[in-house]
Amino acid sequence: MTERILILDFGSQFTQLIARCIREANVFCEIIPYNHKIEVDEKLKGIILSGSPFSVNDPNFLDFDVEALHQQFPILSICYGAQLTVKKFGGVVNKSNKREYGRAFLDIKQQDILFKNIANHSQVWMSHSDSIVELPNDFEVLASTQDIPVAAFKKNSSSNALYGLQFHPELFHSTDGKKMLNNFLVEICGCTCDWTPKSFITETVEKLKIQIGDDKVIMGLSGGVDSTVAASLIHKAIGNNLTGIFVDNGLLRKNEFEDVLSSYKNFGLNVIGVDAKEIFYKELEGVEDPETKRKIIGKLFIEIFQQEANKIKDAHFLGQGTIYPDVIESVSVHGPSATIKSHHNVGGLPEKMKMKLVEPLRLLFKDEVRKIGLEMGISESLIQRHPFPGPGLGIRILGAISKEKVAMLQEADAIYINALKEKGLYKKVWQAGAILLPIKSVGVMGDERTYEFTLALRAVTSVDGMSADWSHLPYEFLAEVSNQIINQVKGINRVVYDISSKPPATIEWE
Repeated sequence: MTERILILDFGSQFTQLIARCIREANVFCEIIPYNHKIEVDEKLKGIILSGSPFSVNDPNFLDFDVEALHQQFPILSICYGAQLTVKKFGGVVNKSNKREYGRAFLDIKQQDILFKNIANHSQVWMSHSDSIVELPNDFEVLASTQDIPVAAFKKNSSSNALYGLQFHPELFHSTDGKKMLNNFLVEICGCTCDWTPKSFITETVEKLKIQIGDDKVIMGLSGGVDSTVAASLIHKAIGNNLTGIFVDNGLLRKNEFEDVLSSYKNFGLNVIGVDAKEIFYKELEGVEDPETKRKIIGKLFIEIFQQEANKIKDAHFLGQGTIYPDVIESVSVHGPSATIKSHHNVGGLPEKMKMKLVEPLRLLFKDEVRKIGLEMGISESLIQRHPFPGPGLGIRILGAISKEKVAMLQEADAIYINALKEKGLYKKVWQAGAILLPIKSVGVMGDERTYEFTLALRAVTSVDGMSADWSHLPYEFLAEVSNQIINQVKGINRVVYDISSKPPATIEWE
């Protein structure tokens, strides 16, 4: 069993960044809401208390028994977590006279193992409106800043280490923050930093063998990174007892159905391809409302998937490519989100089919999924694919969908994506795609007047899709792509580029 660190989440927007830093140090960690039960075992090495948008002086502050936990484990408390620690041990936290936000520089008062190999005046990033004004007995100041007398502290005379940081070491702007976290992991918690893609694969495959046994698993595949890597892990554990179902809804990219099926067969997956294009086109005819389109596409997928799955006898498990951000969102500090993201292929299926779920990636972030896929030998071209929406081109054709519009968009999208790859821009972009607008405009081609559709190109940079900035693609590249599309795709005579960021816009247009 892998050693682990537990992060107690008090609602900070940066909690996932703490987890990412720890994972990057090859230590496994999990995030749980501060008020959830802690599963204690010999592999739990330490606890981190996150920040929070709340104040410890609020009447209904997020309370937690830090003292009891400290008797069992080393603790690193960050921002709100540090203020809560001080309050629970009898110190004083007050509203700051001056809210400290942004960069500051540490004045290290006491050399400590937490600051091993960290120079004095190291830059850190502050974000708080309360300050620690009086430490409890047996606590000492380790560092301050120009405006904050207690920027870091520790508790003396205790069997388990207890530290507090008023700043955010997980943020990029804290230049030595990762070193501090690493010192906590290695020097204080005694972590061996042996959680690697290879060790994850070995451990996960063994767990899957025990979980599934001789039963069969069915899984909806999309050609995307998450479902492909999840299927590969399950296949490594149970071989042909896994059956993948890949449905062509007629809204995939050009040649995607054939290409993805071929890729799956090349690395030994047992996959059934279902050509359901005409069924989807018929049901979507004349439908313009984006939410109605999504519901039709989702409902049809479930029906077709279920028909195929019912042909497979003795399948008691349903595989899913759920990843960690989906899991975290569903158990947030404030309760489940209003709309919890579900895997677009299999939403609602476990209940309908009375099947148990198997989710081998549920504790991984997207970048970790990619590392696992590469370690397993899955082609880089598949692993580095941009995210693609579940409803596919159905939400990139604004307004009503038709077979002719799909063909038009597939051609234009293929020109755009291939050009990004040829010019070495594809990996610099998090997600790119073309959107066919329900707008016609006048153009001139040769001596003829045209009245044809407008195409929008979209490309964004992002880490996880929660926020995104538009990609600053070279003008020359955009001009070349525009020219190619207008010359080669009949029905399009105008190309525009979307320069909206998320927020306020979304990545997809529908």
